[in-house]
Amino acid sequence: MSDKSAPEQPDAHRDPISGKAGAHPVGVATGGTLGAVAGAAVGSLFGPIGTLIGGAIGTLGGAAGGKAVAERVDPTTEVEYWRASAPDRDYYPRDADFDRDYAPAYRYGTEARNTAQATCDFDALEPELRDRWEEARGASLLSWNHARPAVADAYARADRTFRTYAETDAYYAERYTENEAYSDDHTYDDYRAAYRYGTRARATAASDARWDDATEARLADAWARQRGNSRLDWPQARHAVRDAWHRVERALPGGGDPTAT
Repeated sequence: MSDKSAPEQPDAHRDPISGKAGAHPVGVATGGTLGAVAGAAVGSLFGPIGTLIGGAIGTLGGAAGGKAVAERVDPTTEVEYWRASAPDRDYYPRDADFDRDYAPAYRYGTEARNTAQATCDFDALEPELRDRWEEARGASLLSWNHARPAVADAYARADRTFRTYAETDAYYAERYTENEAYSDDHTYDDYRAAYRYGTRARATAASDARWDDATEARLADAWARQRGNSRLDWPQARHAVRDAWHRVERALPGGGDPTAT
């Protein structure tokens, strides 16, 4: 039986709105490959996503405008997300030992996506992952067949994270100068964090979440922790965060009223 009293990590994918670790997002995690690919409808991207860590600057062609942050999904905080979410998965036994058996599988799936080519889906990579599981499993008692759904879930969530942020970056890199609070004292490197913050905040919030004074206050309070290297203070970032929030809202099932407060 897993230890349900295990302490939470401080930033274990806390919902920016509720502050809860491992909060259940609007979407539902799915095993195997994800249907959305580059160029697909934006609504198919937004769902259960995490955050990226890293900071090396590399070159990226296309709409993103020349600079991209070489990042990776943090396996440690992903494991904490799955600690809260795994009991809802059909493959997860009620008496499972999460730390011994399933944490290695979720970590393995996340790391696999971190090191995979951007266009490599889970099915294509599975033979290699299966062969390497014996070495990667550590103390886990799971055979590959039993570990596979968890590995696939983690891979899919990490893949969605990469693609959602890449799509967000590309979209706003072409439009950020149109923002009503835009200042030419800042570059897109400053605004990127705000657009990502609004994207993640709405994608991981409850389905009935609204942009109102209470929501804005919570997001404002957390901005200092979310801004990274951005030079924007909250009044400067607010409009970008709100724009990204409403863009996700419009893409969710049933859409949303971007003017509601």
